[in-house]
Amino acid sequence: MRWSEACERNREPILTVLRRWLPQDARVLEIGSGSGQHAVAFSRSLAGVHWQASEHPDAVGPLAERLRSEGPLPEALPLDVRMRHHWPLHAYEAVFSANTCHILPREGVSDLLALAATVLRPGGLLLLYGPFHDAGVHTAASNAAFDTHLCSLDPSMGVRDALELKAEALALGLTTAAEEAMPANNRMLIFQRNENPEA
Repeated sequence: MRWSEACERNREPILTVLRRWLPQDARVLEIGSGSGQHAVAFSRSLAGVHWQASEHPDAVGPLAERLRSEGPLPEALPLDVRMRHHWPLHAYEAVFSANTCHILPREGVSDLLALAATVLRPGGLLLLYGPFHDAGVHTAASNAAFDTHLCSLDPSMGVRDALELKAEALALGLTTAAEEAMPANNRMLIFQRNENPEA
């Protein structure tokens, strides 16, 4: 079964933020659940929250195995954010994704934002965790080095510009609600879907 040391390190700081922001009975869609460690931990720690884990169809098998072994938990959802005709039909109070924006190609990040704008209820939250820069200015030298490393592996990957994401989200009806500094030079970007998207 897959195991992520990063998930173990960042679980409690992320959980602290989630406890402050999520409604007690929220339905949460997690994009890119990976090993499923977050899904298991947050399902157990957030009483009343319905946590729906998802992963790319080509990699959903190990996630489904973990959720079944750690259950009872909702079945893993095969989901490729770039395949819009496969987006969930359910409405959610929150969409959460950790350490995916720098792995997805830039157009995939746009798809993630559009998916959130589509499936979130009015007032719902999009929470994005990971490293971000502001117009090319990194918060730490380690993030700049990480960005260079990612681009050397695949030019479509890279640390994303938080300012660009905020502007793109706003055009989709997702207003920046908060930005939380997180350990290891990461951030949590929190967006809220407009109560009246047509306004």
